[in-house]
Amino acid sequence: MNQFSVAVIIEKVHLDNRWASERWEVVGVVPAFDGAVDAPPRRIFADDEREQFLFGPFSLELFRDEVDNYHLNLTSPEPRVFVLWRMDEDLARPVEVTLSYGEAARWLDSGEQCDGVPMPPEIAGWLGDFVNTHYKPAVRKKVKRNDPFAGPRPA
Repeated sequence: MNQFSVAVIIEKVHLDNRWASERWEVVGVVPAFDGAVDAPPRRIFADDEREQFLFGPFSLELFRDEVDNYHLNLTSPEPRVFVLWRMDEDLARPVEVTLSYGEAARWLDSGEQCDGVPMPPEIAGWLGDFVNTHYKPAVRKKVKRNDPFAGPRPA
């Protein structure tokens, strides 16, 4: 199984600032087990200072050509799920979700909004199975320098 269904939680923080009235950021990703397709966003929390919205489901997909980036993510001090999001009228909406460092870097390089959030254990286990199956470390070649037994160098 190379797909995992997730829902994204985005938070809107109300600011008392003359330059901006609000700040949006992804605050979490959770497994989506209900199987709803194209569900409208739901407000799941609100108080005077902030609101949280649940979006989803989104499909996390794994690809063999990204396995090096998955390995980097999984072996980092805090593995992440990366979410690309865009403003749509007055609401921040997630567009795509990935576990690849490389894909997240490409999004940021192209000027997109991308937040990384801690990876839930269920996703880490699923990704770990994929990486253990497909990841092959690059072969390291020993470089010979200053070898006294190498003989004279051609001029």
